[in-house]
Amino acid sequence: MTTSTPLRFDLMPEDGTIASTAESLEEHGFAVDVVDDVDAARALVIGMIPDGSSVMTNTSVTLEETGIASAVNEGGLFDSVRTRLGELDFDSQAREMKVLANQPDFALGSVQAVTQDGVLVLASFSGSQLASYVWGAANVIFVVGAQKIVPDLDWARRRIFEHALPLEDARAFASYGMNSRVRKILEVHEEDPGRIHVVLVRQVLGF
Repeated sequence: MTTSTPLRFDLMPEDGTIASTAESLEEHGFAVDVVDDVDAARALVIGMIPDGSSVMTNTSVTLEETGIASAVNEGGLFDSVRTRLGELDFDSQAREMKVLANQPDFALGSVQAVTQDGVLVLASFSGSQLASYVWGAANVIFVVGAQKIVPDLDWARRRIFEHALPLEDARAFASYGMNSRVRKILEVHEEDPGRIHVVLVRQVLGF
């Protein structure tokens, strides 16, 4: 198994590209903040969420690297859906688990690519997080390293298969003893204003 990936998918774009991409996202109904580092991203995200809200931190290297996952799930400020899921049994409580995971006040995660014309692109093995992003969650916050900005949808798919998948495959095998695959891809082209918030970080984060 190889985890080597094209260097171009890890390059930080110029400030002008980040700014124009943020503008394109806003034109498509997404709220956007651009921050300089993980500390600023974490403070911003935690500050967006009212105390006591139900929050689902979907599996994300970015959420781990920024410390957002631990802040939500261990900080005591929020109703951590992930913690509640860990207390349930999938064999007997799968329906309840799906409702909890897919209908929180806030769903947090990341994406694999952002096109310069303002489309968010996500890849998934199980698709378990996608329902909340599409409709189920009242609010969605994506934290995205700016290296994930790509020219268009063709490049977004290349980034998924040539870059993100090999890295996620290695992570999944090390963590779960199983390989990963891309079985579902979601493209979010537009959203009602205010529901999805994108935090672009001028730092290489996640896959």
